[in-house]
Amino acid sequence: MTNTGQNVSKGTINDGLINSSVIFRRNRALGYVSNKVPAAIRYVRRRKDTLITTCIGRSFQVYTASHFRLVHVGPVHPDEITALAMDRIHTYTASNRCIYAWRAGKHQRHVFRGHTANVHLLLPFGGHLIAVDEANVLRVWDIATEEVYLELQFNAEEFLITALTHPPAYLNKIVLGSQQGMLKIWNIKENRLVYTFAGEGSKVTSIQPSPALDVVAVGHQDGTIVVLNLKFDEVLMKFKQDWGPVSQITFRTDGPPIMVTACTNGHVAFWNLEDRKIAGQLQAHEDIVSTAICFHNEPLLFTTSPDNSMKLWIFDMPDNGARMLRIREGHTGPPLCIRYHGNSGTMILSAGEDSALRVFSTVTESFNRSMGKASYNRRVSKKKNRFEEDSQRMPPIIEFTSETTREREWDNIAAIHEGIIQTTTWSFHKNRMGEHRLVPMQFQNKNRTDFNAITTCVTLTHCCNFVIIGYSSGDLERFNIQSGIHRASYGAPAHKTAVRGVVSDILNQFVISGCGEGLLKFWPFKEKVSNYIKCLKFTEGISLLRLHRESAMLAVALVNFSIHIVDVDTRVVVRKFEGHIAKITDMTFSPDSRWLLTASMDSTIKVWDIPSSYMIDHFKVDRPCVSLTMSPSGDFLATAHVNYLGIYLWANKMLFNQITLRSINPYSAPPFVGLPISASDEMDVADLMEKTKLNGSADSDDDDDEYMSDGELGPEINTAYESPLQLDSELITLSGAAASRWQNLLDLEIIKKRNKPKAPPKAPKQAPFFLPTVAGLDVKFDIGQTLGNADDNDGSRVLQPGAGGLSTLTNFGKLLHEAADGMQYEICVDHLKQLGPSMIDFEIKSLHPTAGGSYRIMVEFLKTIEYMFESRINYELAQAYLSVFLRVYGIDLLDSDEVIEALERVSETQEKSWKVVEDKLLFGLGVVTALRNFV
Repeated sequence: MTNTGQNVSKGTINDGLINSSVIFRRNRALGYVSNKVPAAIRYVRRRKDTLITTCIGRSFQVYTASHFRLVHVGPVHPDEITALAMDRIHTYTASNRCIYAWRAGKHQRHVFRGHTANVHLLLPFGGHLIAVDEANVLRVWDIATEEVYLELQFNAEEFLITALTHPPAYLNKIVLGSQQGMLKIWNIKENRLVYTFAGEGSKVTSIQPSPALDVVAVGHQDGTIVVLNLKFDEVLMKFKQDWGPVSQITFRTDGPPIMVTACTNGHVAFWNLEDRKIAGQLQAHEDIVSTAICFHNEPLLFTTSPDNSMKLWIFDMPDNGARMLRIREGHTGPPLCIRYHGNSGTMILSAGEDSALRVFSTVTESFNRSMGKASYNRRVSKKKNRFEEDSQRMPPIIEFTSETTREREWDNIAAIHEGIIQTTTWSFHKNRMGEHRLVPMQFQNKNRTDFNAITTCVTLTHCCNFVIIGYSSGDLERFNIQSGIHRASYGAPAHKTAVRGVVSDILNQFVISGCGEGLLKFWPFKEKVSNYIKCLKFTEGISLLRLHRESAMLAVALVNFSIHIVDVDTRVVVRKFEGHIAKITDMTFSPDSRWLLTASMDSTIKVWDIPSSYMIDHFKVDRPCVSLTMSPSGDFLATAHVNYLGIYLWANKMLFNQITLRSINPYSAPPFVGLPISASDEMDVADLMEKTKLNGSADSDDDDDEYMSDGELGPEINTAYESPLQLDSELITLSGAAASRWQNLLDLEIIKKRNKPKAPPKAPKQAPFFLPTVAGLDVKFDIGQTLGNADDNDGSRVLQPGAGGLSTLTNFGKLLHEAADGMQYEICVDHLKQLGPSMIDFEIKSLHPTAGGSYRIMVEFLKTIEYMFESRINYELAQAYLSVFLRVYGIDLLDSDEVIEALERVSETQEKSWKVVEDKLLFGLGVVTALRNFV
């Protein structure tokens, strides 16, 4: 059973020290488009575009209808999403018996709890939300208060709700459909049953209001579509689709009176309501059509399906039929083999059980494309409908190989298929299947005697001229991929048992093949291909081979789950790794050939360090990995897993983090790590709720709402993250002030001498009246000096010594005097930060007794510097202020014992604070030097 959604194990959302990989971190999943949950659309007037929201398991994706561009991926829910709906403000998702309301598709606004079963129907209703769960309970929620406005419990044996809708112009009324076939109109404001319709006796699967007033279309399980007048309880017309149950109903509103009905077999029918007959039909999907919506006043039809695709159809055919305008799709069957293509590391080739070869981009989904499905006769298959039974369809691709050397000139991909003898070629540049079907002469129909022989392995030479294929009969053949002509047969045959792996070196000097007997043979590439050069014998049979051509390192996996590394140049085994306890499914080298990554059916992925011969990382996933590949740049690891439709990317933490790699016991229990999800950040709903509580308001959001249309809520409170003043108390923190504010202090005398005017300034003839200002960067008037201190002395002009009237201290000196009692040196630091270089120099010079200060004030200044060193904040300012202090006073500091003791304390504190930073700097320089010498 294929899982069309995503599986992320609970409790492993945030990587911790236990449940995490040492080297790799979950990044995201590729290839998911839609599932069985119906999608929702909303027109945004500000964007002049329609937004499409599709469900992909535990998350949802938002696309634009104009180009099917992926806008973003929603947060991860605690369980699978069971229902989805949208209104002009919120996106509503139901998961694990809870309903979540999202703003802009990512900001959680409300959570509605109280349902005892999973919710399967959602209907936004003005300021309320109607939800129906599997326990047959209908609840009307007040969105703003998150309280239940109305709750209705229906008897499942009499009326099991299966569909609901709100007819236009029916105030406070909804129409409910049941499994028994009956319909009910219910007034939710008055909690009153308005009317009951007898129905057709078949399960109601869909109810859709028509553009005409009082008219709805009702779809049934037996394929019956009834157009019903609610006001008079009158059946206006009735249709019957014989191909299956009705899954969705929608109406065109751009002119023609067309009703569109979808079926569970992927069929879509168009009914002409004026002529009361079918107007057309098409096969839209391979599975049930879970969504069918006609855009308002546009000739467009949007459909989704569990076949992992969504499509936009346009009605522009001469017979008013629809053709496909846009498509976004992924694999309909789980991938079996994935490989990075090219040197950019942005394209992944993937072959799945659906016999299709696809290209996935790691940059944007807009670059994804399909090369089509493998066919014995491509011309015959193209003439048929893609959903018809195709006798020419080939079995799934189980392995392929690609090169980029000549991809613009001829086919550059060779693929082998499950259970057949043919090898197909593909063109990456032309994005299609090639014309060649490579079959050796002895296996062609007129010569074939062994009908059980199949292809088992394949490889392309680095020059992209030849493809070498191994067979279960032991044969090893070489073909020219450009012409498809057979060129050579290695051995007669090459092996006695099935060939399990074949590779060629980078210079086309020899070919290496391995068989089920455990023989690894080296063959000359061209001359004398009938005899091998050397043969290595292993104790067990070989299961697969992987070669790193640049380093000539060959990985050989045996059937006893061990891995051997063979040096191709010397042809000896140089490493042996053991640790897997099940069949090895795939292997890949890192770009620099230092690591070997292996996947096994024991659901583990292990990383082996080849130079040290140790295992340095391993982790376990919930389902076995069937194929893995590492990008040419080494930044991502891509994996494919059993029964999952997606490709999962893992980021290499070594590129952006300092990690110490240590040896790990290969037989130790690996940590369990959940698979990546499509969301860009791996924060689940519980984390989002906790974050919302910490922020204080559930309605706070960014000012720029990407999805806010005209008439919606306006800008809201901005809860942007604010960096703390100091990230780590052990590290130093700079002030962030301009360099001219503190660097010029050291050369202030030179600057003053250079800027000294040549002529004395001339006094103005009549100086205007002005108010004195306070020294600093901001202009502030010194009102105290202008108005006097009369208010401070109760009108008396007698100066009080305690009030500072007779004091000769500057403003900074007074702050130091006040800080001596309360140890509030932070106020003094803030005052100095507001002054310019000249004023700072003046304040420091004014601390000496000869300049109006005192030794006590000088000691308090040194305590302020000591405080700055201890807190490690404003570190560069403390160094600059101390430098000016020592330069100004010099040997005069020896006149006071208190100042000398304060200087000693400052020296000890400074040395202690700098020691931490110095150790970290030296460690970083040592690591960089070692790496430079290694490279």
